[in-house]
Amino acid sequence: MGTCCSVEHELAPATCPECGQPGRKVETITLKALLRPEALARLGGSEHRFCPTSHCAIVYFGREQAFRREDVPVGVFQKEQPGDRTVCYCFAETERGIRREVEEKGRSTAAERITRLVAAGRCACELRNPQGSCCLGNVMLAIRDAMAAVEMLSRG
Repeated sequence: MGTCCSVEHELAPATCPECGQPGRKVETITLKALLRPEALARLGGSEHRFCPTSHCAIVYFGREQAFRREDVPVGVFQKEQPGDRTVCYCFAETERGIRREVEEKGRSTAAERITRLVAAGRCACELRNPQGSCCLGNVMLAIRDAMAAVEMLSRG
């Protein structure tokens, strides 16, 4: 049984129309939660994909439709310059916070904290994270980068 708001979904192309790289499918709820109102008003009935390419201005693309960086009011981890990017949108973990923790304690427990909160059912990745999925891969990357940067500084 359909609802008044249901829309038939056409398949999105597999690659970004701007950079040609493969995109990962995202649920429509992610776009509904994260697009600016004027962009949301243009949202069509195709499925959409997330373009993770850092140098590409497109964040989401579907059949004959694309949403660019300016259509999303939050910073998109993959599209921002490293340093102080939001890494976990549900629990406000940032690269800067992870690096500070590594500097002060020699390691970061961000991944463990987030894992506990996810296990407790407190995440909302599909609504808060522009990539529409769990952030733990990005968190692990940020921890690895912070550890490497702090080690490089300690070597002088």
